[in-house]
Amino acid sequence: MELVFLGTSSMVPTKDRNHSAVFVSFGSEGFLVDCGEGTQRQMKIAGINLVDITKILISHWHGDHVLGLAGLLQTMSSSSNTYAGTLEIYGPPGLERQFGLLKDALSFEVTFGVKLVEVKSGVVFSNKDFRIEAARLEHSVACFGYSIVENDRVHIKTDVTRKLGIPDGPLLGKLQEGKSITWKGRSISPDETTYVTKGKKLTVIADTALCKSCIELADGADLLVCESTYDNRLEDKAEQYRHLTAGQAGLIANKAGVKKLVLTHFSQRYKNTQQIEEDARTVFDNVVSAKDFMRLRL
Repeated sequence: MELVFLGTSSMVPTKDRNHSAVFVSFGSEGFLVDCGEGTQRQMKIAGINLVDITKILISHWHGDHVLGLAGLLQTMSSSSNTYAGTLEIYGPPGLERQFGLLKDALSFEVTFGVKLVEVKSGVVFSNKDFRIEAARLEHSVACFGYSIVENDRVHIKTDVTRKLGIPDGPLLGKLQEGKSITWKGRSISPDETTYVTKGKKLTVIADTALCKSCIELADGADLLVCESTYDNRLEDKAEQYRHLTAGQAGLIANKAGVKKLVLTHFSQRYKNTQQIEEDARTVFDNVVSAKDFMRLRL
């Protein structure tokens, strides 16, 4: 997976930070997590083609997370951008109604297939390569966090199978499927001929107060991208508006046992993120602050 941060501000953008959006590329998939105002322009600057988007994951319908969606769809529908296939849009209950209102308010037609998926907590998509998990967060409106989880991969111990003389083909395929085989009168198990590479896990937590589902969703993540709107001194304000402080984001990372924490969604009041990072590091060491156009690879 590779992440590109397209917007790292909260409600009000700044000259250096756009509204919320993260693009995640994984094989042939392109996930756009939220789509704040100006996202398509940020994608152009970052060199990301709009037609590379296969799935849009909407956390909630506050403007700083979705105001760029209409313009994005309009550009993708234009003759200069031929979009093949069906765009999948995932979002909180009420997604179909919100999407219908969006189309009714604008004077253009979406010229490609769109599949709308109203999510609930749990697995909302899966195939042989990965799955998408969602969890209900605690914000002022219905809001969901998402995890993109690569499936574990089973590999053949080629030195062992060659020594045993097992040929390439269906027998090795069965071993990779976790099934024992019989070869030259001997039963051979997957345990002795295969090994597993654990899949990577990315979790993105959008606007929320501190809650149990944050920790459950991020459990064991290789990378946690987490909103950190306020420093610890503004905990009362965070509670009032159902947001996280940096220390609370660090606590989630600590409790969930993640490997790395990336803070984002900063209030426009901060000229730099030094205090925010220091607050998070009081409870979790491996933390950085996101910047627009920052790239990370898992």
